Amino acid sequence: MKTLSLILGIFVAASSVCVAASEKPNILFISVDDLNDWIGCLGGHPQTKTPNFDRLAKSGTLFTNAHCAAPQCNPSRTAILTGIPPHRSGVYHNGQKMRDVLPDAEIMPKFFSRHGYWSAGSGKLLHYFIDASSWDDYFPAKEKENPFPPTFDPPNRPISLPVGGPWQYVETDWAALEVSDEACGGDWSVTKWIGEQLQRPHNKPFFLACGIYRPHEPWFVPKEYFKPFPLESIQPGPGYKEDDLDDLPPSGKKMGTNRYFEHIRKHGQWKQAIQAYLASIHYADAMLGRVLDALESGPHRDNTIVVLWSDHGWHLGEKQHWQKYTGWRICTRVPLMIRVPGGKSGAVCDQPVSLTDLFHTVTDLCGLPAQEGISKNSLVPLLQNPDAAWPHAAVTQLGVPDEYAISTKAWRYIHYRNGDEELYDIVNDPHEWTNLAAKPGHSAKLTELRAFAPKNPVPVPQVPLASLPELKWHPSRDSAPPSKPDGGTFDVVFINQHTQSVELCWMSPTGKPKSYGMIKPKGQKRQSTRPGAVWLIRDGSQQPLGHFQIGDRTSKAIIPAQ
Repeated sequence: MKTLSLILGIFVAASSVCVAASEKPNILFISVDDLNDWIGCLGGHPQTKTPNFDRLAKSGTLFTNAHCAAPQCNPSRTAILTGIPPHRSGVYHNGQKMRDVLPDAEIMPKFFSRHGYWSAGSGKLLHYFIDASSWDDYFPAKEKENPFPPTFDPPNRPISLPVGGPWQYVETDWAALEVSDEACGGDWSVTKWIGEQLQRPHNKPFFLACGIYRPHEPWFVPKEYFKPFPLESIQPGPGYKEDDLDDLPPSGKKMGTNRYFEHIRKHGQWKQAIQAYLASIHYADAMLGRVLDALESGPHRDNTIVVLWSDHGWHLGEKQHWQKYTGWRICTRVPLMIRVPGGKSGAVCDQPVSLTDLFHTVTDLCGLPAQEGISKNSLVPLLQNPDAAWPHAAVTQLGVPDEYAISTKAWRYIHYRNGDEELYDIVNDPHEWTNLAAKPGHSAKLTELRAFAPKNPVPVPQVPLASLPELKWHPSRDSAPPSKPDGGTFDVVFINQHTQSVELCWMSPTGKPKSYGMIKPKGQKRQSTRPGAVWLIRDGSQQPLGHFQIGDRTSKAIIPAQ
């Protein structure tokens, strides 16, 4: 490919100015967690302050129409690091473990290490694990499989947002901390270690991955990052519209409304939350600046490709929604910047691209053979010419095989499992306020976009029992407390390790047990339940043995032997 030859030629010419340089370029691979388009160069919020994101964008190519492979961490990051989209990998949601589903998949650092690179990383790159065997080095130590260095955690939590019920994610909270960047730890420690690797010579080309955790919740950052955002000045994101759900099909309305936004507004914390998200982005920007400064003042400046991405966006009230998990643009559209030494600077590409394409792109840029079985699309042609022909759409897979969003250059389409649809003209309606799917005159466009649907998606595999989180057992001969069910249904697997059969009983809100049958010794029972439910375990004579209180996700409940 002429483009690839040109880029590689640039690297060879530049290699003489690098200490211990190699013919192959280095890769600096930067992730930012839960960051939507609220950065200056994407124009997502007028009050944001992101000089370092903007600085990186100006030095390379900014992709303004980049989309995540899935609107939640685990499937998105798995798709990026393996190059395999969720509908082919089977990794659809956060409750799965990547290695349960893809035990043999080679992720990006291992591929580069196998091709003569030194592969190292720090911070969160995969979903709360490191995958130690795939890295040559890691901080913190890869053997611990915990990607987070010590991070300041304020006492007496929650600080700003009271817990509304068992449905609420424990980290949904925010505060300005009376600590320095260094005392805050976390991202400061990650970027310090990454900076040290960028400052020292290497005898191999490197693949260096940096996981910046903010603006992931909790939005706890030093108070200086709150100062540019006075509370009285805070305004909602420009995509917020009070009646934005009115023209949605039932599935869209269900997807939109969630109790987080209602709970936050009830406690008068909407402005405070937006302020804290902006402050957390500002903090992440400062951490990015530390990494860029280390690169630019070090020996590898002229021989290092920089790739920056976020795993998915984030709602702060748009579509009456808080958090992620949706197919709308505020959740699927993410920052993506690629800087190639000697390549274009200040370029802007509005073609629809998927983060799943990054694996193929960086192997192309480094002159390496593409990994077998990964996405076939490389972004190299768009790095050479942002307006190059691009016949592809970006597909964002929702939590099940037949729910997805399609992004093209000018249109967006969302398909729900029951056949409900949404259609948006993003040139004239960038915030997706007007659903055109049911309006006359759009049947041809719907047909065109439906053709991009994932082909032959694999089913969602069941999470193995060993990988399910375990509920706490509360042994007691006394009556269990009443249930306070609050939230959607999911399954819990009850496992009887007792030497006798036991009875499974649901505690009603009035405190009366209702039997759901017996579980044999060493037997199991998969039971649908809800957050806040209480399940009593009784022996054969109906004497209480103990109980479980249900959390917010699929779990296992082990009834101990006695």
